Amino acid sequence: MQFVSLGKTEAIGASCYLALIGNTGILIDAGADPDEEGPASLPDFDLIHKRSDWHVDHVLVTHAHHDHIGSLPVLVRHFPHVRVHMTRATRDLTDFVLPASARLQRRKLQEGNSIHAPLFKEEELEEHRFLYAPHDLNADFDVTGLRGQCEITARFYHAGHVLGAAGVLFSWESEGEIRRAFYTSDTNQHPQSIVPGGNYPEPPVDILILESTLGADSDAELTTRKSEEKKFADALANVLARGGTVLIPSFAFGRAQEILALLHRFKELGRIPFDIPVYTAGSMRAFADIYDRTRFNTPRLDEEFRVFDVEQMRLPRKPGSLNNALQGPAIHLAASGMMFERTTSNDLARRLIEDEKNAIFLVGFAKEDSPAAQLLAAAEEGDDAEVQLDRMKPAQPVRCEVRRFRFSGHSHRRDLIKLVERLAPKTVVLVHGETNARTWMAENIRFFYPDIRVVVPEEGTPVDL
Repeated sequence: MQFVSLGKTEAIGASCYLALIGNTGILIDAGADPDEEGPASLPDFDLIHKRSDWHVDHVLVTHAHHDHIGSLPVLVRHFPHVRVHMTRATRDLTDFVLPASARLQRRKLQEGNSIHAPLFKEEELEEHRFLYAPHDLNADFDVTGLRGQCEITARFYHAGHVLGAAGVLFSWESEGEIRRAFYTSDTNQHPQSIVPGGNYPEPPVDILILESTLGADSDAELTTRKSEEKKFADALANVLARGGTVLIPSFAFGRAQEILALLHRFKELGRIPFDIPVYTAGSMRAFADIYDRTRFNTPRLDEEFRVFDVEQMRLPRKPGSLNNALQGPAIHLAASGMMFERTTSNDLARRLIEDEKNAIFLVGFAKEDSPAAQLLAAAEEGDDAEVQLDRMKPAQPVRCEVRRFRFSGHSHRRDLIKLVERLAPKTVVLVHGETNARTWMAENIRFFYPDIRVVVPEEGTPVDL
């Protein structure tokens, strides 16, 4: 196998990897960098066009997060003959995620918030649908190319990350022996509120392509889901008891549905008052519908649970009604998780931040320069430290309670090290992590398992595995 990263490798961005096996070309994921816009957000597909010995026969999309699927329409434009493989749930999500992305890009250009034309249009997407091949988990399917020199099969394994997310196992024969390569994608070995922990192939595998998202996060390995849930429930109860409003900025797909399920459980157990209103808005309601429609044919902790069984109110848009909804006690679950400008969570945060009875509880990753991270830093500074959540608005003193809770959809670094031990690969390839995260992972794998070859790939540089 020859392996090439087509996206940035020093940060979490556009996940897209070319695997060349016996003259078959397979692209794994087709992400777009959420921190960039326009062409700069894309993987470098031109790297393939420049090499006469590189080509693409199949694409495997492991889940429907933007950094794994956001460039798929552009990829299909580059390679219109490809077959695109994904789980059935990811196939359903694609019909919502990609049109929403096209509309967002168009709106940004029209409103003057971007100089870039949309990377693709909604009309294109319908033309691509016939290329999508949905698959069940734990079932082999063929990904041999037309010029393939050996038969290659692939199999999806539940990744435990979000609805539809899957790792993928490739198997092929080389020099009379069966070789196996497993790509974890984004993975979580522990159950969340809706999605159970991930499943993995029987050991050993020859090659393990391993995510390293939390490789630099020493705090993550010191917390457990149970302890975070207790702290979260206690903190919610305290704010609500003083008549405050809690804003929970959340990613619309995945985290929002998991938090709704958690709030529902807290109410059922009496951890928070049953009659406290929970407000949601926007696309997270559409994602909830997909979660509910797929509950009998995707891995669930409780297939009878429906997200829309959680009592929730639609966030009003009229100023007067919105002001009433913000009067506590109440809970607001709103995107985006990092509180980017011109999002509902950013707007609500600016309305709540100066009242000490309110709270903003962060439940996901916050990039260093994001408004969410700036809010955390100001809150830790204390003494009415100010933060400017919107560059077009004045800075505000942080008087509300601000806390972060760890409800990650990723395995922490010690669990990833244990996965290496479990799958017993000859080679580990570290992907999907910032430089310090991959460095920590590489150093520790080499220390604990000196016989394992560890590869830290660079963008555009092929590696023989």
